Amino acid sequence: MEQQRSTSESSQSPRSPPSQRYLSVSVSDPVKLGNGVQGYISYRVITKTNFPEYQGSEKIVIRRYSDFVWLRDRLFDKYNGIFVPPLPEKSAVEKFRFSAEFIEIRRQALDAFVNRIASHNELQQSEDFRTFLQADEEDVQSKVSDVVLGKEKPLEESNPEYEKLKHYVFELENHLTEAQKHAYYLLKRHRELGQSLSGIGKAAKLLGACEGQALGKAFDELGAKSETLSIKLQKEAHQLLMNLEEPVKDYVRAVQSIKVTIGERANAFRHQCELAETMKLKEINLDKLMLTRSDRVGEAEQEYKELKAESEEVTRRFETIVRRMNEEIVRFQEQKTQDMRIAFHEFAKGQARLAKSIADAWRSLLPKLEVCSDTS
Repeated sequence: MEQQRSTSESSQSPRSPPSQRYLSVSVSDPVKLGNGVQGYISYRVITKTNFPEYQGSEKIVIRRYSDFVWLRDRLFDKYNGIFVPPLPEKSAVEKFRFSAEFIEIRRQALDAFVNRIASHNELQQSEDFRTFLQADEEDVQSKVSDVVLGKEKPLEESNPEYEKLKHYVFELENHLTEAQKHAYYLLKRHRELGQSLSGIGKAAKLLGACEGQALGKAFDELGAKSETLSIKLQKEAHQLLMNLEEPVKDYVRAVQSIKVTIGERANAFRHQCELAETMKLKEINLDKLMLTRSDRVGEAEQEYKELKAESEEVTRRFETIVRRMNEEIVRFQEQKTQDMRIAFHEFAKGQARLAKSIADAWRSLLPKLEVCSDTS
């Protein structure tokens, strides 16, 4: 079992004297539930504390990744200016998100996430944090569902083109991340194979020194070919890094920049809607004041004019963001298509060149080894 971590204002252990406050949280026992796209991992979250606002000294609850996301988002919304701890990234590929290594890495990251909150003087006092640590699973899932279904969600555009753009960006990020990961695995494999061939080459030369002249010479050539191919594999690994993995990784970063711009657009849209709603209320209030011939009519009119000017400015800003994004996404797609075509073309050429070199090297060596075999 994992080693429990704890945080407090003046102590780091639940065994401290009663006068000292402590809050100890641990994330353990990951369990896979469900199958396919419905599958998820649940975790046991154990809280030990003497904080009076908590219900009892120990509480054990079951939480899933979406619950941690809900907590992070609530803290981010309510504690502006505070560096809310990060969550581990969400894997887009099922076979990796359910691997033992991935699950353990995520468990450790989630454990670090809750303990960083528990050790923060302000975040540890969050009502949402207490809910996360103590509420029944149904209650937390209900709150998460409210966010997902939009009951607590800020206003968002319902424009089909905008939804299509967001879907494209998030899907592209997943695909690029997957491509970059496998490009890394491939170049790592080339490097490891090159190192192994180098080792085989040295061993073959040493074996050749122990054999007769014909066989010894054949072994020596086998060693030389292996070392030559080792160098070629190392060079091809470097080409993979420069011509495929790095370009793809660069586009992963570019997509993340696009997501930041999407966030700016969403904020501008919400601001626009909030101001429009406030203007409606101001307009209703102004009508009432005018009907009652109130002496506050002039003040209300001035407030309405100022708000209207601000609303128009925010609308212009939103429209500018939309226009620029439409132009930028076209430019991005054209450039991405060209760059990815070049990257994968270079990849294919490199693999073909490497395969030919390997085949030619072994093919040229086979007759010499066969002669040795015939004479033995």
